[in-house]
Amino acid sequence: MTFLEKIIDKKKQEVAERKLQAAGKHTRKNPIYSLHQNVQAADHISIIAEIKRASPSKGAIQMDVDILKQAKQYEQSGAAAISVLTDESFFHGSLDDLKAVSEAVSVPVLCKDFMIDEIQIDDAKNAGASIILLILAALPLERFQRLYNYATEQGLEVLCEVHNADELKDALTVNPKIIGINNRNLKTFEVDLQTTAELVQQIDKGELTIISESGMRTKEDAELARDAGANTILVGETLMRSNQVEADMQALQVPLSSTKGAS
Repeated sequence: MTFLEKIIDKKKQEVAERKLQAAGKHTRKNPIYSLHQNVQAADHISIIAEIKRASPSKGAIQMDVDILKQAKQYEQSGAAAISVLTDESFFHGSLDDLKAVSEAVSVPVLCKDFMIDEIQIDDAKNAGASIILLILAALPLERFQRLYNYATEQGLEVLCEVHNADELKDALTVNPKIIGINNRNLKTFEVDLQTTAELVQQIDKGELTIISESGMRTKEDAELARDAGANTILVGETLMRSNQVEADMQALQVPLSSTKGAS
């Protein structure tokens, strides 16, 4: 089985168990914020800064992270949004993490998980998410469309994540505002930054928020994503391992162009 297949099998078990419970344990206290608006207003590459303790491919990254300190550093350093891993079995995250972060910052928070059912969207919203993730590789097209419509009806933004041309074609059927291009193949977990460049060519960018995900480490990586046509990057491991978060984020926030914002 691939990493993704193992994760989805486990997620199906978790959803079945969750549906036996009466209700979620969280009550939302924070407003819903818009990543898309933040990105469209920026004159530099926007950053979704991620809180991630561990991953299946990298193992432990920073298990003892102070998530509130990390989140506030991200916000103060100009993050357009903060991504919080909520999967417990493979990434050592939780909805408690999401709730704590969402109540501590005034930027949109992305619930980074493997969504396969409406109940997960309800729980994410109640815990404070402004954005949820739908991974095309993990969902049949009809299920993706239903979950997308359900989330947007709840007032949430949806990051539609793709990593090949077929998934991109499916994602575009819902006329999304936010497309995430994952440079990591979720079946092999190998990373290729050229994935962004190849797929952006197939998108009529317009006012879309286009995110290059995975493998973002240096200013040059951010420039590559920008030159490919992305206006946002998602950065996790690099910032989680950093001892100079503000400086590293500033380096990654490269101008979108030499002229935008100058007049």
